[in-house]
Amino acid sequence: MVRMELPNYTCPLYAMADINIQRKKSSPSPWLLILLVVAGLGIAAYFLFRAESEPPQDVPAPVGSGIQPPPDSTTGAETGPRPTADAVGDMAAETAPVTPDVLAGFAQGDASQPQYGREGLRLLTSALLPLADRDDLRDATIAEKRNDLTSATSRLQEDGSSLRPGYVAAAAFLQAVQQKAYPNLEAEVGELMTQAGALSGRVATPQDQAQVQQFLTRAAAVLRTINETAR
Repeated sequence: MVRMELPNYTCPLYAMADINIQRKKSSPSPWLLILLVVAGLGIAAYFLFRAESEPPQDVPAPVGSGIQPPPDSTTGAETGPRPTADAVGDMAAETAPVTPDVLAGFAQGDASQPQYGREGLRLLTSALLPLADRDDLRDATIAEKRNDLTSATSRLQEDGSSLRPGYVAAAAFLQAVQQKAYPNLEAEVGELMTQAGALSGRVATPQDQAQVQQFLTRAAAVLRTINETAR
């Protein structure tokens, strides 16, 4: 008896069942990565600018460390450096009234200094202007001469400006005051008017310097008499 062996055929369906089917994973979108990077940069920039904009705060030193605490910025004397004696003197000179004695003391100084004539006119103007506010000297003519003096001396700080108009206006102002209430000073003020007209407006030569010094000395004497009479 012949025995026949049939070939082993495997069913295709069973073969397919052994195949491990895996789904392909989708890669993340590049736009999502870009958005995450931008968000991270924005958060970092926010904290960076916030730290720079906030003022530094003083951290108190530990007790017993020997470190002095910083001064309170709300106290007036500690908000800036203490002014020097020269600075205090300059501020006092700007606010203190110019008396005839102050003007006379300046007139006796060194007339050869470059700013002698300019500073002398400034002091003279400061001594004259308060006279226009006195009750016994309120007059239309005096007010007009005061305005002329203010206008003539408004550009004293400019280099190259002539001093003659200011000295002439000062003499004219004194003359208006003299004619209003001081007839006994007519000769002295008349001499001032003559001296003012002879000024060159410069202090370059010894002659110019002497003329300005004489004018300031005489003007101080007239002002002293006016102030003493008013008492």
